[in-house]
Amino acid sequence: MRFRNIKKQSKQHKKALDVAVIPHAGFLDRAKAFVTDIFMIGLPVALIIMMAFGYDETKSAGALDVIVHDEKAITHAPNPVASIVQIVLIMGVHVLLWKKHGQTPGKKFANIKVVDAKTLKEASYIQLIIRFIGYFISLLTFGFFWGLLRRDKKTLHDLLSGTTVIYTKPESF
Repeated sequence: MRFRNIKKQSKQHKKALDVAVIPHAGFLDRAKAFVTDIFMIGLPVALIIMMAFGYDETKSAGALDVIVHDEKAITHAPNPVASIVQIVLIMGVHVLLWKKHGQTPGKKFANIKVVDAKTLKEASYIQLIIRFIGYFISLLTFGFFWGLLRRDKKTLHDLLSGTTVIYTKPESF
């Protein structure tokens, strides 16, 4: 075998190893980031909705109440405009933070970030919007737990959007 062929094979083998050692974020770190984001992003948005649509909006039925036809959904039906505004605000904050920094406050806390799965560079707006919409699909299909079954730890919304979540180096103070 010629030397250049051996050298070419070793470069290909090195590329394969580089792909295999991508520091994909684990389930617990992603869950920690998700719960943190509920508080860091969800609560301020809920306060904005309460100021814009009134305090009574906080007493209205939630999406789950409507889905399961709870009595609360009939007696305190949610304002559809307030619900849509809330989802759009939360999506806007997530997508903008993912695009600008690759991470939300929760992901920063967990030292992880969202990147394009193929290039490991910043993801496009379309990918990030699909990723956010994929959260709802993952919620309905237990897609959040797919990462426990995959070596690359990708969840359903990662697969739908072509993104992945990787570890970052913690910033020094």
